[in-house]
Order: sequence, then C-alpha cells, then structure tokens
Amino acid sequence: MATEEITQRNFKPESLALIDQANDIIADYEGQGFRLTLRQLYYQFVSRDLIPNTMQSYKRLGSVINDARLAGMIDWEMIEDRTRGVEVRSRWESPRAGIEAIRNQYHIDMWANQPKRVEVWIEKEALVGVIEGVCNSFDVPYLACRGYVSQSEQWRAYRRIYDYYRTGQETVILHFGDHDPSGIDMTRDNIDRLTLFLKSAMGLYPMDEQDACTIQRLALNRDQIDLYKPPPNPAKMTDSRFGGYAAKHGTKSWELDALEPKVLTELIRKHISAHIDPEKWADRMKQLKDEKAVLEGIIKGLK
Repeated sequence: MATEEITQRNFKPESLALIDQANDIIADYEGQGFRLTLRQLYYQFVSRDLIPNTMQSYKRLGSVINDARLAGMIDWEMIEDRTRGVEVRSRWESPRAGIEAIRNQYHIDMWANQPKRVEVWIEKEALVGVIEGVCNSFDVPYLACRGYVSQSEQWRAYRRIYDYYRTGQETVILHFGDHDPSGIDMTRDNIDRLTLFLKSAMGLYPMDEQDACTIQRLALNRDQIDLYKPPPNPAKMTDSRFGGYAAKHGTKSWELDALEPKVLTELIRKHISAHIDPEKWADRMKQLKDEKAVLEGIIKGLK
C-alpha cells in the first residue's frame, strides 16, 4: 500500500466513518483489478445510499478523501486522476534490458486476418483506465473522445476505416457516452460525420459506406439505467439539445461514470468477442508465440 502521512488530522466521527466506507469500496474494486477516480468513488457512495447525490456531498467527500490521504489513511495509488500525469520516455540500463523489453512488448496485429475491425470510443478520458485493460487484451484500439470527437480525429478514423474496407474488412465502433442531451447526440454525430467522409471516398473507390462501418452505442442506454439504477442528475437546461432530450427521456440525466467498471468491461468483452473468428485468432496467436521465441533466442545468446 502507498499510504504516507504528510500531515496530522483530527477527524470527526462522521468523517472517520466516511473514510472507513471509502476504504471498503476501494478494497472491493482493487480486488477486481480496478482503481477509481474520485467521481467514480462518489457514485459508489451514492448508489449504496451512504450520501445524497448533491454537489455539496461531492465536494465534502472530496475534501475528506484529500485530508485522509494526507493523514496516511487512504492509499495514494488507489484513487487516480486519469487526465494528468508526467510523461517519461522509455529508457533501459543495458542493451540486454532493452531487448528484453522488446520481447515483453512485442506484438502483432491480431485483427489482420479477421473479417472485421473493432474500435472502442468512450466519451470521457477519465474512464480510459477502466477500458484499457480489456481493450488491450483483445488488441483493440480505443479512443477517449473528450466529448464530441474533433474533426481531425474524425478524418483520421475515416482514413482507417477506408483503408480497412479496401482490404475487405468492415469496422465496428463501440461507442460509450453519458445519457444526457449531448451524450446521446454524440453517437448520432459520429454516425453522420463518418458517413459524410465515407461518401466522399466513393468517388475514389467504389464502396457502400454502410458496409464499411457500423457504429453501435453500447452505453449508457435506457435499459441499463432501468437495470442498474445509477443515481440521476438534472439534465442541463442550458444545453441546446435539452428540449428534444426532455421530450423523449424527461429532465433527468445519468453519467457513464456511475456504472460499475465491471459492467463496462463485460459489455466490451462480450461485443468484441462476437466479432472474432476463433480459428483465425488462433493462427495469429501461434504466429505471435513463434516470433517471440525468436527474440527469446537472441536474448539467450547474449553474454
């Protein structure tokens, strides 16, 4: 555990109870292989009816958690900020260590012989830490959209899809977003803009844009809200899409962060698996194993 007492604190009994509850939740998710953001931890408190779903409660929880970490009562490593971090270039102590790193990192394109390509797009960068493990295990690219996808990133996505289509592969994009006026509209926006780009390519190469790419919204959807009952928030009335959203869904909204990480990862696992040809996957796994053995042979030959 990475607990470290930086300052001393005298906590009130209700704050100590909050800290104990936070550590129980953190331990539960650590056992599942997840680390939580403060926002996700807050939603776990709300879903367990431990605190009300208000901005005041969120700020108070954040303040208590901050003080508890400084007092050495909560593990620094188990609550993370996934939007900030120091970037350090790779480096090794010796050539042998460098080659061993290549051996460990070496991979091939597992989808090169598959009939389809799969990508995962998620609205919030803060949730990348939840999805990256399952995406990497399937060698699937993932994109933190940060809201609406930028025009530059849409163009890059179109070029990938176009290139895959020319080699006979369809692309399937699994999209995750909040259930609020803009979060719902983001799926529509992705479909419309990628379709626009793909239609422009028809003059360069005969194609059907519907065969080239499918975008599937996996979460957050109304049936999941009814099933998992995440805590609601008021939908933003200042959002230009509020009127259309309210007419269909009412004035409440729900954040993707409120779903438990294991729900998100199992959704991804299930839908990626559905697009894999097992025999072709096994062929690529054998190739990967054989090529890693070559690198292992090089390492064994070093003094």
